[in-house]
Amino acid sequence: MQKYTIAVVGAMGAVGREMLKTLEQRNFPVKKIKPLDIPSNAGKKITFQEEPIAVEAAVSGAFKDVDIALFSAGADASKVLAPTAVTEGAVVIDNSSAWRMDENVPLVIPEVNPEDLSWHKGLIANPNCSTIQMLVALKPLHDRYNIKRIVVSTYQAVSGTGQKAIVELNQQVQDYVTGQPIKSNVYPYQIAFNALPHIDVFLENGYSKEEMKMVFETKKIMDKNISVSATTVRIPVFRSHSESINIETEKPFKIDEVVTTLNEAPGIIVVDNLTAANYPLAIDAEGKDEVFVGRIRRDFSIDNGLNLWVVADNLRKGAALNAIQIAETLVQKALI
Repeated sequence: MQKYTIAVVGAMGAVGREMLKTLEQRNFPVKKIKPLDIPSNAGKKITFQEEPIAVEAAVSGAFKDVDIALFSAGADASKVLAPTAVTEGAVVIDNSSAWRMDENVPLVIPEVNPEDLSWHKGLIANPNCSTIQMLVALKPLHDRYNIKRIVVSTYQAVSGTGQKAIVELNQQVQDYVTGQPIKSNVYPYQIAFNALPHIDVFLENGYSKEEMKMVFETKKIMDKNISVSATTVRIPVFRSHSESINIETEKPFKIDEVVTTLNEAPGIIVVDNLTAANYPLAIDAEGKDEVFVGRIRRDFSIDNGLNLWVVADNLRKGAALNAIQIAETLVQKALI
């Protein structure tokens, strides 16, 4: 089997570390791993396959021996470095928002639209974490019943903001328990024991940028004709996003057919036994690859309405795993 030199850009961050772990766990054919990060982190060590490896600076020239570059370094860095990496010969899979809506860049979820990888020009975008888990759950239903409209409310873990948010939530909980003043630096308000309907910046239309990402990305990935309305909320959970999703379909359905369709779809586990109080939970999804779907029930307020509760690990399927599944698909289809 051919093996590949893999760069992980942003290797010291939460998603970068998860990318390294996921490469190991899935036995990706790695010839050499090249951890890259900001120059101030150069020389620090990460561990890959039980070997300590020094982090290098993510700068021009760092990608000349790289086959695949997994980027999780933020949009600003990606706008500068991703084209450089492509020019130097790497195929870039970028986890930031920088290239998602570029019409020349495929935006891919392997369970949903792997065919779009066939037209990549060296740069591929990883969708927003909330979009990924929603569309993994909805694609099999769209194929069978044709979804007309989606209304989604998210309950997103702080790890979506990065390591600094994980640290802040942990510190706020400790300060609350010990009676110390609670300080907020990452978010505009205290996140511990709170819910903030504010993810990313607010736009002129009253929606946040995170909400509009879900709208535009759904149309690009799955179907431009679907109407989408989103409300995104940050909650005091370290890891795994939860979503309440309401859909309206063109074709009628039976609930048992919906459950069967979801059970048979790739990447989905149905957890829906109300008698035993079994439904998807953020703490159960942590560290798992699958998207968990439950609370499957008809919306009686409209024709062909359906409600779902969808949970997934935002650092796994919502980021690192999806990127590595893209890389695996490129290898399988000989697109690299």
